[in-house]
Amino acid sequence: MNFIEKIEEIRKISREAKQKSLKVGFVPTMGALHEGHLSLIRKAKSLCDVVIVSIFVNPKQFAPHEDFNNYPRTLENDIKISIENGADFIFYPNALEIYPVGHSTSIKVNNISEGFEGEFRPHFFEGVATVCSKLFLIVEPNLVVFGQKDYQQCLMINQLIKDLHLDIEFIMEPTIREADGLAMSSRNKYLTEEDRKKSSILFLAMEEAKKAISKGEKNRKTINAIMHKKLREVPEIKIDYASIALAEDLTQPEIFLKGDKVVLLLAVFLNRIRLIDNSIIII
Repeated sequence: MNFIEKIEEIRKISREAKQKSLKVGFVPTMGALHEGHLSLIRKAKSLCDVVIVSIFVNPKQFAPHEDFNNYPRTLENDIKISIENGADFIFYPNALEIYPVGHSTSIKVNNISEGFEGEFRPHFFEGVATVCSKLFLIVEPNLVVFGQKDYQQCLMINQLIKDLHLDIEFIMEPTIREADGLAMSSRNKYLTEEDRKKSSILFLAMEEAKKAISKGEKNRKTINAIMHKKLREVPEIKIDYASIALAEDLTQPEIFLKGDKVVLLLAVFLNRIRLIDNSIIII
């Protein structure tokens, strides 16, 4: 009853709920759910009458060399814990349901998606924008909830909603962390025990930068250098980026001003596993 595989079925459920003046919340996921995802579901439930969670590993956001086939899939547990945390319906379409034979449309959000993740994974945001557009049009929610861990993605999705005039409220919830500061992620399961211990260096690098900022540092290159230096304490780490930017649009002035809302953004490979993180602060 709660497990829906077809577009027409989940759309009917959402429309009938809204006809009864019920508020529909939506949490898109790729499964392998953890406490970070569950916090999004609970947030949606606190604001909505009906919560729909999608589980769909989107092939369009993976490059050929990335881990689509090995991405963790834990459907039975995902369904159980989603419902325990407030989900009313699980939407679990297969790839042909979302991308039928002959599918030829893609969505691209310019500017906000072009640096950082957009530079190092140029395929990624177009795949995310396309699947989210489809899911929003299928589910027709009043509200969607995303996690801050994917900060640039959040900015991009919020821009997409505005640009397409979708009548959807966007909510970004704070990152949920492990005890040592590591941001919760489905890919953390790939880390060896030794690498898991070393992975807290991302959080520590951001803490070093925040400490410098609290003492008055406003120079972008100096703050970036502080994070790079800390990350290099772990020889196995390869840095894609460790940068500070304005939180609103990810522009990167040479000097930040007092009162600026900024975001620290990190993406690294720890051996073969790619980890991302961020932290928002006020200068």
